[in-house]
Amino acid sequence: MDEDVLTTLKLLIIGESGVGKSSLLLRFTEDTFDPEQTATIGVDFKVKTVAIDGNSAKLAIWDTAGQERFRTLTPSYYRGAQGVILVYDVTKRDTFTRLENWLNELETYTTRNDIVKMLVGNKIDMDNREVDRNEGLKFARKHSMLFIEASAKTKDGVQCAFEELVEKILQTPGLWESDNPGQKVRLGEQQQQRGGRACGGYCSIP
Repeated sequence: MDEDVLTTLKLLIIGESGVGKSSLLLRFTEDTFDPEQTATIGVDFKVKTVAIDGNSAKLAIWDTAGQERFRTLTPSYYRGAQGVILVYDVTKRDTFTRLENWLNELETYTTRNDIVKMLVGNKIDMDNREVDRNEGLKFARKHSMLFIEASAKTKDGVQCAFEELVEKILQTPGLWESDNPGQKVRLGEQQQQRGGRACGGYCSIP
């Protein structure tokens, strides 16, 4: 099957500990949800092949713990990544306010200046929301990120978050076509929202 794969992409999931990074990854790769999910120790790694607009891409998705003591992993963790999902918990404002720190770290360690970023507000199934959707949208626009709200528990938005991220990477040939410079495409330049996508919470960057 591998001969049909267009490319292999390295994706990262980052954010504070407890926001649901591993839960989002498990929901996307294995369609499972464990309410007793424990904190990730070190780095977890999953591979999944997806079809986007008729193109197959193999995704190598890296998940790491959010605690400060694991930050020594970051240089190799970020190296060569084409896409990143930044996750916050909509029920915990501090996980949202610390996104700036994660963006700074991403900027410090990433080896690509056109890496595609997706902001995900997780746990929208919970009642005690502290971060409004518009706040997430505003932050995403400010930092040229794609944006969606999701719930690993109910599946809402999970598939869409990963698929839209991969689609945007594939629209930016310089990110994945061997190591040729390629034509750099600004975020949002080619994005068109097509009908039929079950992605009500998805927002492209204007």
